Amino acid sequence: MAVAVKECLELQLLEVEMLLSMFPKKGEINLHEDAVPSVQRYLKNTDGDLPPQLEYSIAVDVGEPKVKVELQVVLPHRYPHVAPQLFARSGALHRQQQCQLNTGLASHISSLDSGEVCVYEAVQWVKDNTSPYLENSKISSESASKEVAVKETLHRVWIYSHHIYRQELRKKIFDCAKKLNLTGFCLTGKPGVICVEGLRESCEEFWRVIRYPNWKHISCKHVENIETEKGIDTLRLFHAFEDLQFQAHGDYGLRNDYHMDLGQFLEFLKQHQSGHIFQILFGVEGKLSD
Repeated sequence: MAVAVKECLELQLLEVEMLLSMFPKKGEINLHEDAVPSVQRYLKNTDGDLPPQLEYSIAVDVGEPKVKVELQVVLPHRYPHVAPQLFARSGALHRQQQCQLNTGLASHISSLDSGEVCVYEAVQWVKDNTSPYLENSKISSESASKEVAVKETLHRVWIYSHHIYRQELRKKIFDCAKKLNLTGFCLTGKPGVICVEGLRESCEEFWRVIRYPNWKHISCKHVENIETEKGIDTLRLFHAFEDLQFQAHGDYGLRNDYHMDLGQFLEFLKQHQSGHIFQILFGVEGKLSD
């Protein structure tokens, strides 16, 4: 047993020496400084404990432009009469491509004759066979980026109320919009109109919060969903959540029963590319006076 291991370790050292001469540049082979000396000490006195398994890594340049692939090597004491532990890794490969690459490498190494050193053969196989996995990884990455991008959707909700007067209700509306990162506006008075835009879950949460527990004269009149590849902020019609205060007319008595100037409101909507919403909210086509 000792003689067989001694012969194997001698072959391992010869292979490492050969690899160092083939990859002389700094960083091409990463080998612990005591790895080779510990094996050499054992070979001088085989009565002692076996040395740690030889472990090192080789940086392999693959394809054009060059991509670094690191081949990690662990040599069992009886290598090359038993297979080495090899693992190729690269930041340019996704997990699936890396797994497929290493499956192919293991299959190739297992097809070689036992008893022959094979680390350089593994390096050459990685050089010759990694490029297709890199291409697949690039295509998968681009497809994933597109798939993620089109999933982002701007949600815009138009809400109508018979009136909005109470200060505590207005505070609730503004606090909720700010908390949920929603833009839009609240038109105070009679009628009352709210628009919020942002992520769908945020708009739905806003609607749930302000609607309950006892707001009876309120309805969701219209919902818009717009997909984008550039982020929902590029589609927002409003840059903040605004407090709309237009000129009012009517009774300013205790009932606060005053109507907002809907002509000014229509002009505001058109300035924000939303003139078509007027008819949806009020059932009549909006017209600006000359």
